[in-house]
Amino acid sequence: MTVHEFYDNPLCGRYADEEMKRIFSDDRKFSTWRRLWLLLAESEQALGLPITDEQLGEMRAHLTDIDYEAAVRYEHKVRHDVMAHVLAFGDLCPAARPIIHLGATSCYVGDNTDILNMRDGLRHIRRLLMNAAEALASFAERWKGQSALAYTHFQAAQPTTVGKRACLWLNDLLFDIRQLDFQLAELRPLGCKGATGTAAGFLELFDGDAGKVLRLEEMIVKGMGFDRCQDVSGQTYTRKADYAVLQVLSGIAQTASKFAGDVRLLCHEKELDEPAESGQIGSSAMAYKRNPMRCERICSLSRYLIADAANAPMTASVQWFERTLDDSANRRISMPEGFLCADAILRLARNVTGGLRVNEKIIEKTVREYLPFIATEDLLMEAVKRGGDRQQLHEIIRRCSMEATAKMKEGGECDLLERLSAEKEFGLSAGDMERILEPSLYIGRCSGQVSRFLEKVAPLLADADDSAENIEI
Repeated sequence: MTVHEFYDNPLCGRYADEEMKRIFSDDRKFSTWRRLWLLLAESEQALGLPITDEQLGEMRAHLTDIDYEAAVRYEHKVRHDVMAHVLAFGDLCPAARPIIHLGATSCYVGDNTDILNMRDGLRHIRRLLMNAAEALASFAERWKGQSALAYTHFQAAQPTTVGKRACLWLNDLLFDIRQLDFQLAELRPLGCKGATGTAAGFLELFDGDAGKVLRLEEMIVKGMGFDRCQDVSGQTYTRKADYAVLQVLSGIAQTASKFAGDVRLLCHEKELDEPAESGQIGSSAMAYKRNPMRCERICSLSRYLIADAANAPMTASVQWFERTLDDSANRRISMPEGFLCADAILRLARNVTGGLRVNEKIIEKTVREYLPFIATEDLLMEAVKRGGDRQQLHEIIRRCSMEATAKMKEGGECDLLERLSAEKEFGLSAGDMERILEPSLYIGRCSGQVSRFLEKVAPLLADADDSAENIEI
């Protein structure tokens, strides 16, 4: 048997990084189960249940030495993954075996572990978001004054600047950071509420002392690093919490795909180039090609993540009463894959933004080509100031523009200025018009908008970790 004999999820084998794979690993999951069982037992002992220090010591000594073969054997027999690990843990802790999982239901370890993993995953995603945002901010500052043709409907429109366009991408990233921060703050563990969320089993353990049951949950929640848990639940926490998290990841995918799509189009226009290795091959057949493969990958993975996020609302909408198990198989795939995919997307986005090349000469040529059309209103006003008839001048501009456009569509150069200067009634020479055609006159407040925007976001970006700058893709 070799590692290449069976299917390997590309999110693990090809795209996501080690840290995110570790967060959703079996080792993290099952060692967290054991830590939660230990936390439960410690809290129960502190509240007066007859649990010995020897039992707790045994559990502490075996938090990470998981016998996966034993767990598989038990699960094949009992057909229950949590009980299989209870039994495998009990084999290592014979004295503690009678009190492992005491009073709890499977979701005590399953759901609380999921929330802990999502919290760690969101924190990791936030760092990547900050890295990408910081890189875009630096790019925007550098190119805030570089005139570029703006596009609406992907048709030539009034000029913008390269830096201002980058601020549009950055603004979407900041939107995602705010959404992530909100959901991270709202994330709450299940706590310990028993089989149907009534805490009846724990109330029985503590002989009807509701105060101890409440303190037990408070101790467990604090031990997990939270200050609150779900106020009410059935056996599970509401699956709408999964939707809230995945919609954040979906939003990141939307932002990244929009950014990468824009870059792909600008690569086609030769205005930008994404980073590329010196020996990178664009096509096995067409050796001259340099494809925007990193941005294409961002768009591809983003599409997958947006689709993956649809699992959560569909799952939340069909949870019957206090619990049903048709969430389990779906969630153990869709939730980790959502995080792994978001990780891969953001690492790619950071790599692209850190090495994005601006082809100034191409951009300037494009602006110059379209500027005569863009400046026609200013040319009209100048001609009126010199005594021309506004309606007659408008007709001259319309007719000359149509003729110049027709020539360009046949492969010729734009000769609008030559055509206008040849019109005696227009009253402006080619030199007069050239002085009006300064690109910086047509970018509005772009530079100031970039500076003002970056000043506002600077405090947020101050803690960006730039260690991801040289990510290998």
